Amino acid sequence: MAETTEKSKAPGKGKGKDKAPASAVDHAPKAAEGMPRLQEFYQKSVHPKLQKDFGLANPHQVPRLVKVVLNVGMGEAGKNPKQLDAAVEELGLITGQKAVVTRAKKAIANFNLRAGMPVGATVTLRRARMYEFLDRFITLSIPRIRDFRGLPTRSFDGRGNYTFGVKEQMIFPEIDYDKVEKIHGMDITIVTSSSRDDLAMGLLREIGWPFRGETPQRVA
Repeated sequence: MAETTEKSKAPGKGKGKDKAPASAVDHAPKAAEGMPRLQEFYQKSVHPKLQKDFGLANPHQVPRLVKVVLNVGMGEAGKNPKQLDAAVEELGLITGQKAVVTRAKKAIANFNLRAGMPVGATVTLRRARMYEFLDRFITLSIPRIRDFRGLPTRSFDGRGNYTFGVKEQMIFPEIDYDKVEKIHGMDITIVTSSSRDDLAMGLLREIGWPFRGETPQRVA
């Protein structure tokens, strides 16, 4: 009996189990503090506004950003590997994520293209890096575009995704002009969770996307 009493009073097993959930809860505020500014703005302002404006009863119907894909096509990549290496490095600087070399899936004789030949570079951004990139693009890169008149409104694909082109990588502040060997453009695709273009456009508009030729709605 004495041994049983001492074991029951021994420090630990019950107390250890009680402390585990508390330590898990303590980490939650730290994760929230590190949330990108644009993501926090979406959750607090954009999401409820879209749900109200479009009359969406189910909050899961509200469109959200899924991923952003940056793609640089280089037809001369096979002949000039240094240019391809430079494009891969530049995409890494712009996005903060390592780029992947894209290769031809099949041979095309008219373009002297063989299957497996490198043809460009691409990066796919999700979650925090996606929001951080879009925030920098809207606030820092777009103002650096010469004679900027807005981004096109007709670049949706009918399934809620938006693709537009950038003529030169020099608009990104991460690029050092003195180290650029060749100026090239890129295509950027924003993939949303919606299959409707009007919802996707509403999402981009609310996060501050500068569409071309838009005028403020008149109040009746």
